[in-house]
Amino acid sequence: MADDSEFKYYRYNPSLAANVVFIVLFAAVSAGHLFLLIKRRTWYFVPFLIGCLFETFGYVARVVSSTETPNWTLTPFIIQTLLILLAPALYAASIYMVLGRLIRLLDADALSIIRSTWLTKIFVLGDVLSFLTQSAGGGLLANAKTASDQSLGKDVVLAGLGIQVVFFGLFIITTVVFHVRISQNPTARSLAATTPWRLLVVALYFSSALVMVRSLFRMVEYGMGNDGVLMRGEVWLFVFDGVLMLAVSGVFLWWYPGGILVGDSPFDETRSYSRETCNLQA
Repeated sequence: MADDSEFKYYRYNPSLAANVVFIVLFAAVSAGHLFLLIKRRTWYFVPFLIGCLFETFGYVARVVSSTETPNWTLTPFIIQTLLILLAPALYAASIYMVLGRLIRLLDADALSIIRSTWLTKIFVLGDVLSFLTQSAGGGLLANAKTASDQSLGKDVVLAGLGIQVVFFGLFIITTVVFHVRISQNPTARSLAATTPWRLLVVALYFSSALVMVRSLFRMVEYGMGNDGVLMRGEVWLFVFDGVLMLAVSGVFLWWYPGGILVGDSPFDETRSYSRETCNLQA
């Protein structure tokens, strides 16, 4: 029992084959997002792309660990811990910006419980806070040498994940309220829009639900501790993190915001407005 309570890098042997599969899949979606980002000039999706790359290199580090079994070294363990833990926060930053741009596109600021000028700022600020807190906790946990260090790192990670869940929950509520209101009281621009903006709302719902499930899973996982049941099987990480984040990546490849939203440079609002107008019928 004493041995079980000691901090260990892994409580299973990381699978070389499975982690290689995730590398290939995340590399593919990363390439797809890079291509679309450049083609559509959707610079607000840069954090999302970085999140995809975090996932890719996180699984690369896991492959390195799999080749070291059972004499795992610290560096690849830290890399995979931090990159896979933090990637969803980068996804979230771009997802938050999508809703704000959609509200402006449809001239529906009055229908949102948070004005679009503040919406992105509030949620991205929460996302940055979550990112930094999880980074600090992940670093502490990866370098834990005592039970006290392990407990502190776990608590800090849980705090960061908690911040993420709270802000994502508020984001989902904001999205639902906006969707209900614009369905009941459509704006002239929402009725005239030629782009399938409703599909983007569906993508926001789907991706938000997946990120929320993943964050709740990681909270339970870290809450159970290094010797908990969720840390003892690699399959849990694959199913409730890897697969879910792949699905989020795929959703926004299929319904890429740059193909629906316009005016994707936050530095040129005049050009943004003119592009939006071109996508509306008179």
